Amino acid sequence: MQPSRTSVSRRHPNTNNANSEKTSDKLELGRKHRPDYWLIVWCAVLLVIGLIVVYAISPALAITNHVSNNYYVYKQMIAIFLGLIVFFITYKVPLQKWRQAYKPLLIIAGLATLVALLMPVNPSYPAHRWVRLGGLSFQSVELVKFAGLIWLSGFLAKRIKEGKIANSKATLRPLVYALVAVGLIIVGIQSDLGSGGVIIAIMGTMAFVAGLPLGRITLIGVIVLFGVFLAISASPYRRARLETYLHPQSSCKGSSYQACQALIAVGSGGLIGLGLGSSVQAYGYLPEAANDSIFAIYAEKFGFVGSIVLIAIFVAFFNRIKNIAERSDDDFIRLLVMGVLTWFSVQALINIGAMIGLLPLKGITLPFISYGGTSVVFSTAAIGLVFQASQYTNLNARKISSEGESKRDYRDNMVRRTSY
Repeated sequence: MQPSRTSVSRRHPNTNNANSEKTSDKLELGRKHRPDYWLIVWCAVLLVIGLIVVYAISPALAITNHVSNNYYVYKQMIAIFLGLIVFFITYKVPLQKWRQAYKPLLIIAGLATLVALLMPVNPSYPAHRWVRLGGLSFQSVELVKFAGLIWLSGFLAKRIKEGKIANSKATLRPLVYALVAVGLIIVGIQSDLGSGGVIIAIMGTMAFVAGLPLGRITLIGVIVLFGVFLAISASPYRRARLETYLHPQSSCKGSSYQACQALIAVGSGGLIGLGLGSSVQAYGYLPEAANDSIFAIYAEKFGFVGSIVLIAIFVAFFNRIKNIAERSDDDFIRLLVMGVLTWFSVQALINIGAMIGLLPLKGITLPFISYGGTSVVFSTAAIGLVFQASQYTNLNARKISSEGESKRDYRDNMVRRTSY
């Protein structure tokens, strides 16, 4: 039986523009039902795995950085605790409120990014990524991802309802402006090509799901690739990283040091790993052992078998998110959930790929596993939104897609069903 709609918005030709705009912002929610608890199970498993690895290497990190043995594990526990609070907030605040708040959130994210640009820069690491206030630090790009996700979901959902998703002036131009802003601020000034790539992937996926013509998406993709080429060409350290990727053994004591040490860590794990307390690379050999390089440390401890298990957990986790997106009738919710899926999956792919030599080093965290408060807090915040969305899914949507309907037809039909 088709779930009833609790908030259906249809525009009437006699309504004025203000009322039409308010009506178009209404979500089309199905009957509230039991949320997807498996989503939380897999998320909790990943957080626990990350905490265990941080706990195991905490003494090694403490020796290297001259802090107490439990410093890192305590900070990670605090980050997870704060993440649980934020998760509860994003889960309980109605999705309608998040849609209405997308513009203020984006403004706050932009201000945080501008503050980050004013912070002093470490000459050995030319990236403006952190806002530091006393002993606290905050990675502004994580807020940009979260706020941009909500903004883009609301923007594209509104264009779908207005029938302007293929309109160049109404849809394509603002998206190009947003891409230019990401390129100039995140990639150019903040010098964070990895996070910029994740944000661009989120935008591209959401635009495709919304129904933007493939020809225009391809055109934007060509422009983005040209921009990436310019960004790499204009930056000596990016050229060095690319050279490291192409020839990782050419300078293992120089620019290729982290890549070589990561491969040593992964290779040292063998089939079943060295064991939880037997890591060698964490003792000052592998840079960013708790952050960007944590998958290499994990592979060293748990080996090939453990790595396959971790990747399988990620796949199961991503599959739960995908199922929620497929079963969502509302455009805003479906786009939001697909954006979260792209965020985590692309970031995990880049992080793991860099550690095993398939991709260049990009300096981004492994979701829910890496040490870092900002990443954990905003990742759990995003999962709170997805968990709330899982309460309003339409179980008949999967039946529709399994009765011979192609993925493209299914996507187009879902757009037509929610466009008035």
